[in-house]
Amino acid sequence: MTVHPSLQTYADAWTHSIEAISELVQPLVEGEWNRATPCPGWSVRDIVSHVIGMECEMLGDPRPIHSLPRDLYHVRSEFARYMEMQVDVRRHHTAPEMTSELEYVLIRRARQLRNESRQPDHKVRAPLGAEQPLELAYRMRAFDVWVHEQDLRITLNKPGNQDSAGALVARDVLLEALPKVVAKDAGAPANSAVVFDVHGPVEFLRTVRVNADGRGSVDGAPSLGPAATLALDWETYVRLACGRVRPAAVVDRIKVEGDAELAQAILDNFAVTP
Repeated sequence: MTVHPSLQTYADAWTHSIEAISELVQPLVEGEWNRATPCPGWSVRDIVSHVIGMECEMLGDPRPIHSLPRDLYHVRSEFARYMEMQVDVRRHHTAPEMTSELEYVLIRRARQLRNESRQPDHKVRAPLGAEQPLELAYRMRAFDVWVHEQDLRITLNKPGNQDSAGALVARDVLLEALPKVVAKDAGAPANSAVVFDVHGPVEFLRTVRVNADGRGSVDGAPSLGPAATLALDWETYVRLACGRVRPAAVVDRIKVEGDAELAQAILDNFAVTP
């Protein structure tokens, strides 16, 4: 493989998760493709359509020309409309059509990875006509397919891979969003700290510190006198951060110490995926 070393971790994580998705959906009968998932508004078919569509974009395929229905309640932004296009265009595809297209895209993407010689800072297409560095594109595909793998596992009652390479990419992506959640969205006071103690298949202790200017940063050192501490399991952390569940539905899985009002404001703003 000629892929740049800084892309290798993401390529491996992506491969592991997308192959898991392929294995999960291969034996499904027609009716199971319509089952609702934790991803708002999307069925099993919709998630697989989304994955296929995003991989087609990584391959440089033209986007489908398609008019979206106006009654899709979960489509509330231009970004959501962009994402929904690849999903809606496949809503009437049969199970064999879905699995064969997924397999074909996997083969093409695997070939692309084998021949990858572009540098990590090479600019590639991003949603809404923007551009992004290749390394970020690889990272976000690894994150996205792992999260959707977990959506499918929950729906199909086939738990697994909560500590895979994709899970570690997801951890890092979600941790980067924490300073904004705590300092800006939840309005934690200046010169305060909030500790997150996460246990389970992926474990970590992180402190978000808010400086005198109200800016947040995250590090691995414990805080001696945090304004609040939130302890929760990894699965709950992911489901909250990815907007799959509301805080009220998992309140029994979260232990809060310190400022309860601040902790609630953090949980209310915890969902960071678009």
